[in-house]
Amino acid sequence: MGKLTYGMNVSVDGYIADASGDIGWSDPDPELHRYWNEQVRDTAVSMYGRKLYELMAAHWPTADQAEDVTPVEAEYAPLWRAMPKIVFSKTLDSVGWNSRLERGDVVEVAARLKAETDGVIEVAGATLAAPLVRAGLVDEFHVVVTPAAIGGGTPFFPTLDKWITLKLVENRTFPSGAVLLRYAAKT
Repeated sequence: MGKLTYGMNVSVDGYIADASGDIGWSDPDPELHRYWNEQVRDTAVSMYGRKLYELMAAHWPTADQAEDVTPVEAEYAPLWRAMPKIVFSKTLDSVGWNSRLERGDVVEVAARLKAETDGVIEVAGATLAAPLVRAGLVDEFHVVVTPAAIGGGTPFFPTLDKWITLKLVENRTFPSGAVLLRYAAKT
């Protein structure tokens, strides 16, 4: 059975993007980027919403060919290209980079993936994660608190109908001052 994880860089006030959708404030230091590289390396399949997929697909397919690419970014690009991705969209006609298009219900698809997949299933993006969080399908939360307050935007956690009780399974501080808080959902 697969393990569904949801993780992102989060501002100290709880947002993954500011009010205009900008995530530039969350620029990871090399050690934190290596952490995310390892997460991708260990992912059996990643689920993306249209907006985050388009953002990632606009940069990572050729990022390792840029003149100013850092070694850790050069390492991430082929990992991202190779990682199997499911893109949920009703408007896209096609997707590339080892991705397949899905128009079905994310909760139904995620439940099926958890039953059929050995390994880690990642949900990428707060909007796509929201119904999975509410449905109790997320097994682990990787909250990387970044030392920036942005005052509003897209929250990491959606509005919840009931509390989610979590157990801390890992914490780690990065040179930038970002702090990983990895939680397992208590069942």
